[in-house]
Amino acid sequence: MSWKTAWRSFYYETADEPEDIVLEAPKTALLVIDIQNTYLELPDDPVEARRWAPFFERMHETVIPNTAALQGWARDNGIEVIHARIACLKEDGRDRSLSQKKPGFNYLLLPKDRADSQIVGAVGPVGDEIVVTKTTDSALTGTNLRMVLHNMGITDVIVAGIFTDQCISSSVRSLADESFGVVVVEDCCAAATRELHEAELRIINMIYCHVVSSDEVKGFLT
Repeated sequence: MSWKTAWRSFYYETADEPEDIVLEAPKTALLVIDIQNTYLELPDDPVEARRWAPFFERMHETVIPNTAALQGWARDNGIEVIHARIACLKEDGRDRSLSQKKPGFNYLLLPKDRADSQIVGAVGPVGDEIVVTKTTDSALTGTNLRMVLHNMGITDVIVAGIFTDQCISSSVRSLADESFGVVVVEDCCAAATRELHEAELRIINMIYCHVVSSDEVKGFLT
């Protein structure tokens, strides 16, 4: 099944197939979101470690290698590679958005200079690639990324990273609201569970973005 018919929600089950996607390298950026050391740390609790095992397996076997390969392809073809990470600028985290201060999984206290807040080396920045540090889920709302993209003449953004149902979804919606063309690379993303990952892709597909594979996206470049 191709991207034109896959990942359809109820709203788009009967919709016509979308037009071909055309990406021009000088106007396209690859945005990789939140693949950071903290999210690869195994929980101390063995029960939690087992519960999260499928996520860690997908990250190590699928998301990280596929994202690294996608970054290599982008660099080779003159596509700007941009990185976003979630971290706070103050040690006590006062600058975080409310969603990051609430108790539970979303509670994040990641000072920007601490090792666990850094981007995983395999998908880290090369040369002068831009890294934005956000204190919100959306990579646009919490940074100057919107202005940077406009300044560089970017019109289309390829998105990869984690978590599909949180920071990916929030960033994609923000990009779409700003009228960027958005492509989400399914096999370069992950949520805590496969069910959450697939459900969110169906929700955002065809309205906020087009969901494609890493092989498919390479065929869009002119």
